[in-house]
Amino acid sequence: MKARYQYRFYPTDQQRQSLAQLFGCVRVVWNDALTLCKQSEKLPGYNKLSAMLTQSKKTDERKWLADVSSVPLQQSLRHLDIAYKNFFNSRNRKRKGSKVGAPRFKKKTNSQSAEFTKSGFWVKNGKVYLAKIGTIKPIWSRELPSQPSSVTVIKDCGDRYFLSFVVEVQPSLIVAKNQSIGIDLGVKTFAVMSNGEKAVSPNYRKHDRKIRSLQRKLARQQKESQRRNKTRLRIAKLHNRIADTRKDFLHKLSTKIVNNNQVIVLEDLNVSGMIKNRRLSRVISLQGWREFRNLCEAKSEKYGRDFRVIDRWQPTSQVCSCCGFRWGKIDLSVRSILCLSCGTEQDRDENASKNIEMVGMGHRHDLKRAGSDCKTTSVASYCELSRITDVERR
Repeated sequence: MKARYQYRFYPTDQQRQSLAQLFGCVRVVWNDALTLCKQSEKLPGYNKLSAMLTQSKKTDERKWLADVSSVPLQQSLRHLDIAYKNFFNSRNRKRKGSKVGAPRFKKKTNSQSAEFTKSGFWVKNGKVYLAKIGTIKPIWSRELPSQPSSVTVIKDCGDRYFLSFVVEVQPSLIVAKNQSIGIDLGVKTFAVMSNGEKAVSPNYRKHDRKIRSLQRKLARQQKESQRRNKTRLRIAKLHNRIADTRKDFLHKLSTKIVNNNQVIVLEDLNVSGMIKNRRLSRVISLQGWREFRNLCEAKSEKYGRDFRVIDRWQPTSQVCSCCGFRWGKIDLSVRSILCLSCGTEQDRDENASKNIEMVGMGHRHDLKRAGSDCKTTSVASYCELSRITDVERR
């Protein structure tokens, strides 16, 4: 399987100018090809776009494209061709997942990238050589497991530079301590697990307030001015701090869960519908639930684990995990529940995580546990709801 290894590097002044020229050429080639695709009745493929790029280098308007390596320019056309294929496959329902939009024009203020294949770079003695850029020495936080097949030079919105290598990794088998685990994701507590453990997400409130203050300041400043550009960079750096903090937290948590459990069960959350709540949309967006799910799924494949996702319509928070008694839908402000059937008082999130594990392992909510002689009822009556709840305001 393929994986990405990313490292930060600090270019010299000459390399900054060369990279800025490279990013500009890649951006111009993409925008010119996209303009041609929008004007054509039939979408031109990669071969036609590549031939047109060769012809444009011979003109006076685009002759400066020959000053940079041709490998990133050709890769930019390949990416545009793939983007259009994904767009049409998504529109025709041939591609799984969420809908993919049409390719858009690249902007100078957004993050910039340029991809080099094997013919445009080499790695030797801890240094990376890029064609017509020079030798770069990144900060090697870890060793590459194999020879990379490609490398992408990235400049984010906060003026940070990275090298992203695509390498081939072999799946490793690690003996798990536990058989299975169910995870219930939330806002106040990021993850509550069926074994009783809880993971609290970092506090992004300080940086988030500063971002909102700077965004109001940015809206009042004149466009394309130097002061507005400085404010934009400050906002981008704060966004990077939040993103780096969240990524570090999610990586450590997902690695711990995947290493210790053979079967990982999550609930399919309707995040796009939940963020429509204007009171919780900003907090939900900062949590990174989808990113956590993707990390668990990728690491489960790497370490030979079984990753499962249960249906979002499963009533995990409406059923007692001990006896299967169903008390019905309750308000989000109710955090602890006293079951009418077995008399067990338990936390709402812990109960949901246990039910998620049961459903993921193939059990039913109304199935009696072995050795349990408690009476199981499908639905609780309306008049009994006030007796089974203990309200704790957030």
